[in-house]
Order: sequence, then structure tokens, then C-alpha cells
Amino acid sequence: MDESNSPQFDYLLPGRVYDILKWLALIALPAVAWLVGAVGPQWGLPHCGELVTTINAIGLFVGALIGVSQLTAAKPDSSNEK
Repeated sequence: MDESNSPQFDYLLPGRVYDILKWLALIALPAVAWLVGAVGPQWGLPHCGELVTTINAIGLFVGALIGVSQLTAAKPDSSNEK
């Protein structure tokens, strides 16, 4: 199949945004949540449990966004097919 016949996927998120959000959801946010949960009480940070839950919820939301983007890219628009 040459380039003119290759399927074109319409991603919900641009590639660079997808990569950044994926890095945030898989690496950065879980690491920050763990850090706040481990170090926060030692430093007297108030509401550590609530902060960890909020950070993890944000990570889940970002993961859902990138998951939806991946699913929409995996299903090319079949309205053009006969």
C-alpha cells in the first residue's frame, strides 16, 4: 500500500499534545501523588490524603482523554467506504 492509499487516522489530540499528556498520566502525576503522600505528612502539609486523591483523579482524567484519542484514531471513518 502506498502513501496515497494508506488509511488516514483523525486523532482527537495532536501528536505532541498526546505525548505530553501520556507522559503526565503515566509518569509525572503518579510520581507527584506518591511524593505528596510520602513526604507531605512529614512536613506537616495539610490535607495530604485529599491532595493525593485529587492528583490521582487528574491523572485518571488525563488518561481517559488520551484513551479516547487513541480509540478514535483506531477506528477510521467508515462513511467514505462503500
